[in-house]
Amino acid sequence: MLRPGGAEEAAQLPFRRVRAPVSEPAPRPTSPDGSGASARLSLACLLLLLLLLLPARVDTSWWYIGALGARVICDNIPGLVSRQRQLCQRYPDIMRSVGEGAREWIRECQHQFRHHRWNCTTLDRDHTVFGRVMLRSSREAAFVYAISSAGVVHAITRACSQGELSVCSCDPYTRGRHHDQRGDFDWGGCSDNIHYGVRFAKAFVDAKEKRLKDARALMNLHNNRCGRTAVRRFLKLECKCHGVSGSCTLRTCWRALSDFRRTGDYLRRRYDGAVQVTATQDGANFTAARQGYRRATRTDLVYFDNSPDYCVLDKAAGSLGTAGRVCSKTSKGTDGCEIMCCGRGYDTTRVTRVTQCECKFHWCCAVRCKECRNTVDVHTCKAPKKAEWLDQT
Repeated sequence: MLRPGGAEEAAQLPFRRVRAPVSEPAPRPTSPDGSGASARLSLACLLLLLLLLLPARVDTSWWYIGALGARVICDNIPGLVSRQRQLCQRYPDIMRSVGEGAREWIRECQHQFRHHRWNCTTLDRDHTVFGRVMLRSSREAAFVYAISSAGVVHAITRACSQGELSVCSCDPYTRGRHHDQRGDFDWGGCSDNIHYGVRFAKAFVDAKEKRLKDARALMNLHNNRCGRTAVRRFLKLECKCHGVSGSCTLRTCWRALSDFRRTGDYLRRRYDGAVQVTATQDGANFTAARQGYRRATRTDLVYFDNSPDYCVLDKAAGSLGTAGRVCSKTSKGTDGCEIMCCGRGYDTTRVTRVTQCECKFHWCCAVRCKECRNTVDVHTCKAPKKAEWLDQT
């Protein structure tokens, strides 16, 4: 059972791999005239041609847990590697928290990019959740990996402190006396167990990247760590005063999670300042993508590839385009029609919206409101003029 503890217990999270016996293939008969070798060569060429013609496969991910709700059945979750599936089977109650965390970070991602061409759109009934856009090692991929890792930490930590999980509870390390700029205080209450949340998130989320061990996996691991440390960064100290008339001569304090919005805002700023890098020759670290670029720190999001402009529908790049997106006629920012519509112009539709207004409380106990009608202009981006731009492949 996974319990709050030190590095020794954390090291027990990985599971041993049992290798299946491999039987030696039987020797193949050879043809005297070499026709067998020729046939095998032709078959290999055909397979290579098919691989070149078929589109690259988009790997499924544990992110799909968020779409399953309470119906988390470990054997039916696509995209889990063996270690993730083992953790899922051993800790089904934690998986429900992981699913809640997935829904929370996806909502936060969509909030952060609601005024941008790429707006963190998810695909219904798609096991990849975001489609082919995550194939590119872009800024957007860096942000998604960071905030997904942060979402798992936040959800598990919160569930521990609220008593929803049998394997963890309040932080066992915040005990005794401590001090801050206001003076001494006693640890008390129920501090959020960030140690357990970080440790389980690292074991579960990083499992796939640790198995692959390529340049993209190195990038994902770095951004996952940025997400975990972002949650820890915004732990806050909450205190209760004791003494005559609340004089606060004695204080009892505990650590509490901040609202996830603060983590989302922070990672959004990290996205803006993300560093483009390349992997070193040994594949163990990063170096600046170009001479003169600053080196990435542990708190920087990193990426390899430039992003597409997301202006038009492009199936190969995973871009949904901006045709039909609502924009602001007066804004000069990314939500403005000039930038959002990529210079294509916009359509204006006059719509009438009905809202509740002039609400009054009536004794007892009802609130009655009037219906107010507002007529507003809604601006939406035009589609590209050339038909072939609508469906790039």
